[in-house]
Amino acid sequence: MWNYQLYANNKELLKKFGKYSLIAGIIFALIGIAAIIYPIYASLATAAFVSWMMVLAGVMAGYFTFVTDKKDWWGWLKAFVLIAVGLLILFYPISGVETVGLLLAIYLLLDGFGSFALASLRKPAKGWWLWTLNGILSIILAIIFLMTWPFVPAEMWLVGIYVGISLLVDGLVLIFLGAGAEKAAHEENSNENGATV
Repeated sequence: MWNYQLYANNKELLKKFGKYSLIAGIIFALIGIAAIIYPIYASLATAAFVSWMMVLAGVMAGYFTFVTDKKDWWGWLKAFVLIAVGLLILFYPISGVETVGLLLAIYLLLDGFGSFALASLRKPAKGWWLWTLNGILSIILAIIFLMTWPFVPAEMWLVGIYVGISLLVDGLVLIFLGAGAEKAAHEENSNENGATV
């Protein structure tokens, strides 16, 4: 997904990848910095986002069950559980942040292993080490959170800090990749211009 070398033979795609990677990277980095500066708000925003996604998924599951099979009690149960848990997280944000924190730790573990996979795909290319660094940081953050989760009452700020760090590092990696893709597109364009002269 984030490997611009796949587009090496298509300079138009390379230019688009570079441009949009830079834009997304800057946005990720800015949101990450804001989350680090205001971790409690970031924690609450993360919990609210997750809760609304669960409520929306519950409504969609209920609609799908209604349209396809009104007697499917598993479908109704799934819709009810999604809506109920989403509303619980929304109305009890502190407990919701703790729950979202645990989910975030699991996500960070998966993100870390995914980053290692991307690093191994890019290894001979410049910047592969950034994916490795992202993976190491994600796994360290996940382990720290999992080790302190039941004991630390400060999850309110911890989730926001973790979300901020993860977004900031992802943003920096995207900025680096976007700059590399734009440089590769520029070099390819220069090579074509040199060949036509």
